[in-house]
Amino acid sequence: MKDLNEYKRELSQAGQFIKQHDNYLIVSHVNPDGDTISSSLTMALLLRFLGKSFTLVNEDPIPDKFNFLPLSDQILSISEIKNTFSHVITVDVADQKRMGMISPLLTDDVEILNIDHHPTNDRFGHLNVILPTAAATCEIMYDLVKELNIPLSQDLASCIYTGLLTDTGGFRYTNTSPKVMRIAAELLEYGVSPGEIAEIALETISKNHISVLQIALSHLQVIENGFIAWTYLKANELPQDVTSDDTEGIVNYTRNIEGVEVGIFFKEVKGNVFKISLRSKKYVDVGAIAKAYHGGGHARASGFTFYGDLEEVLQQLIDAIKQSEGWKYLENKSN
Repeated sequence: MKDLNEYKRELSQAGQFIKQHDNYLIVSHVNPDGDTISSSLTMALLLRFLGKSFTLVNEDPIPDKFNFLPLSDQILSISEIKNTFSHVITVDVADQKRMGMISPLLTDDVEILNIDHHPTNDRFGHLNVILPTAAATCEIMYDLVKELNIPLSQDLASCIYTGLLTDTGGFRYTNTSPKVMRIAAELLEYGVSPGEIAEIALETISKNHISVLQIALSHLQVIENGFIAWTYLKANELPQDVTSDDTEGIVNYTRNIEGVEVGIFFKEVKGNVFKISLRSKKYVDVGAIAKAYHGGGHARASGFTFYGDLEEVLQQLIDAIKQSEGWKYLENKSN
């Protein structure tokens, strides 16, 4: 567990970095989700309060459902930005690859402040604020707001709350700590509408999502005595206008089956290139498995990209899962 004093030092150093410089590039991870979007917008609001200039960027489009968040319309694609930056702040980005192809936007002497909660983060920044026990990067952003003595507002509260809500699965996952609930309760005092945000961020789904979910469920298989469930979507099965948001959450259907410990979802983005999502319930550290394939994430939720045959990587994953300490414990427990 990270030493609290070390974390406070990192927060203090991040605060000094923010106060000392200007003209920041704020980077959130590719295929953006609720936490990375909310964290980047919290950072933008924080910088705006301090009178700093900033540019928000993401390699991929922001899901429409997050358009309700303040400043979401200011998140630009890489091609829209023509200048370069010597001071960069990354939020919820576990490694440099997750920043996307932003290298043309960086000066040779660039300094990076890396703020993240993934235990697999490789500390690629010149300054790093990493708290693996945080439920979401927005939890760290809340601490940074407090570190800089910035008063909470409805806009700030809505962003932080959305990040906490989405990365805890509506405050249902095991990362929902007493601290998270205390923060959420405080944020409600600033006009956050919990029902409205939950409806938009968690409940509303697209017609494309229903279409691809039907296909994915038709492929679903439960194997290894009911402990592993997996499914897939091939590129030629996807509608032309499908987005990454349309396939979000499909992996949860595999993990949520009674008795299943590990759920796996393969999405082919093009010929023999698969985005692989891993989820586990209690025992298997899927973050460690993803890291072995140059991916990352958390012990219960992770992912990576694989170049090759679906059956090949499936067998490799089954072998890796069965070699994990969590699986061995599960087998002994079941015998």
